[in-house]
Amino acid sequence: MHPQSIDVIAGALFAAALLHTFAAKRIQRLSRSFPRHAGLFHLLGEVEVIFGFWALILIATMAMLFGADRAIDYAESRNFTEPLFVFVIMVVAGSRPVLSAVLSVVLIVERVVPLPNPMARAWIGLTAIPLMGSLVTEPAAMTIAAMLLAPVAFRRDMPEAPKYFALAVLFVNVSIGGTLTPFAAPPVLMVAAPWGWSGGFMAGVFGWKAAAAVIVNASAATFLLRTFLAAGPPGEEQALKARVPWTVIAVHLGLLSAIVVMAHHKVVFMGLFLLFLGIAHAYEKYQTPLLVREALLVAFFLAGLVVLGGLQRWWLEPLVSDLGAFELFLGAVALTAIVDNAALTHLGSQIADLSELAKYMLVAGAVAGGGLTVIANAPNPAGIALLKKGFADESVGAGALLLAALLPTAVAAAAFLIL
Repeated sequence: MHPQSIDVIAGALFAAALLHTFAAKRIQRLSRSFPRHAGLFHLLGEVEVIFGFWALILIATMAMLFGADRAIDYAESRNFTEPLFVFVIMVVAGSRPVLSAVLSVVLIVERVVPLPNPMARAWIGLTAIPLMGSLVTEPAAMTIAAMLLAPVAFRRDMPEAPKYFALAVLFVNVSIGGTLTPFAAPPVLMVAAPWGWSGGFMAGVFGWKAAAAVIVNASAATFLLRTFLAAGPPGEEQALKARVPWTVIAVHLGLLSAIVVMAHHKVVFMGLFLLFLGIAHAYEKYQTPLLVREALLVAFFLAGLVVLGGLQRWWLEPLVSDLGAFELFLGAVALTAIVDNAALTHLGSQIADLSELAKYMLVAGAVAGGGLTVIANAPNPAGIALLKKGFADESVGAGALLLAALLPTAVAAAAFLIL
C-alpha cells in the first residue's frame, strides 16, 4: 500500500497527538509557571481534548492543501456513532436513579463478600461491574464503576502509586470484562458478525478466561489498596441512597436498556436520550447533576480519534497482516497502546484467509492491551474524565498509567494464552 501525501501528514499528526498525550501532565503544570496563560495550558493539558485538537488541525490542513470541500467530505465520511453512544451512555448510566439501583445491589453483595467495607466495595467495583459490561456495554460499566469507586479508592489524600495501579486494573478489567458476549466490547463487536462468533462461542472461548483474569487483577489491587481505602465523604452515600421511587428507577433502567439495544442506530438512541433528558428534568428532585460536561469531553476525544484514525490504515494494515499467530498476539497488545483496539480488530476482520488461531490471537491481544493507555479502549477516556480529580494536578499521567498497567495486562495476556 503506497501512502498518499495526506496519509503521511495524518500519520505525523497522529504521532504528535500520541506524544501530546504523554506530555499532558507536564503541560498542566506549566499553568503555574505562566499564570497569564493558565487557561490555555489547562485546556491543552486535558487528555480528553488532545485527539480532538489534533483532528481539527488535520481537517484545517486538508482544507488548506486540497480545498475545504475535500476536508468537509472526509469529516462527513467518518462514522461518529461510537462517540455519540459513549456520550449518551455516560450521561444515562451516571444518573442518580441508575446509580441508586446499582448501589442497592452492591450493598447486598457486600454483606456476602468476606471482606471489610470498603475493601468489599473496591473488590466489587473492580470485578462485578467490569464483568457486567458484557450486558450493559463497556462504556456503561466504566461509568458506573468510576462513580462507585471514586470516593473509596481515588481520593486526593491517597498516594499516587496505588491509585494508578487501581486505575490500570479498572481499565484492563473493563476491556476484557466485556468479552463474555459478542456485542459489549467494541473490538469484539467489529469481528463478531463477519467471523460468526456467537454468545456461546464468546463465553466458552474468551469469557471464562477473562473472568479469571478480572478476579486475579481485582484481588491484587484490593490487597494493595487495603490500607488506603476509606468510605466516601460523609453524606455522599446517603444522598445517593436517598429514596428514589421505583417507577423512576424502572423508567431510567428501561431507557438505559433500550439505548444499549439500539447502540448501533444513532438516530434511535439519540431520540431515546432526548426523552431521557425530558424525564430527568421533569423529575429533577430525584437527580444529581448529569455528567454532560464529562461526557462531551469524552465524545470529543473519541471523535478526534475517529478522524485521525481513519487515515492510519496505510501503515497499520501491512503491519498486522505480516505477523504470525503468536507475533500477532504480541503485536496486538503493543499496537493497542497506540491505536484504538476496535480499529485494530476491524482491520483484522478485512484480512483474507486469516486462520482461526490468528483470529483468536488478534482479538485476545487487542482486549488484553486495552488498559495500557487512554486511547487503547473506547471507555478509557470516560474513566479518566470521572476519576482524574483524585490525582495530583487533576491529571492522569500517560507514562505512569502505562507502567501501572503492565502487570494487570500481563495477567490478562497469560489468561488468554495459557488457560
